[in-house]
Amino acid sequence: MARSMANMVGLSAFAFILGAGQLLFKAAADRAPALTRWADIPGLVTQPLLWLALALYGCATLLWIYLLQRVPLSEAYPFAALAFVLVPLGAAALFGERLSSAHFVGSALIIAGICVIGLVQR
Repeated sequence: MARSMANMVGLSAFAFILGAGQLLFKAAADRAPALTRWADIPGLVTQPLLWLALALYGCATLLWIYLLQRVPLSEAYPFAALAFVLVPLGAAALFGERLSSAHFVGSALIIAGICVIGLVQR
């Protein structure tokens, strides 16, 4: 089967890139004027962080297609859930967002689920 260390690294990198993109979207949103009408859109699209986030998502898409040529979707897709673990941690570190114990329990369950799926598919 297509489970190699390189694929595992690629799948993990995919989740990290998705997470980084989300954090950049948040940073761009914080710097842009409030979007309350169509005339506010130029204030958002001139944010360099927005373009960086979009570029990361473009790279993530290319990486995803590359990985899907090597790994079954049912095996690859659970790794995308790592972003649900990484983004709140990044939001806490970068934006001072508070995480509850529920975040940590949920993150542990996500990681456990990925491990269970990985073990069953071996």
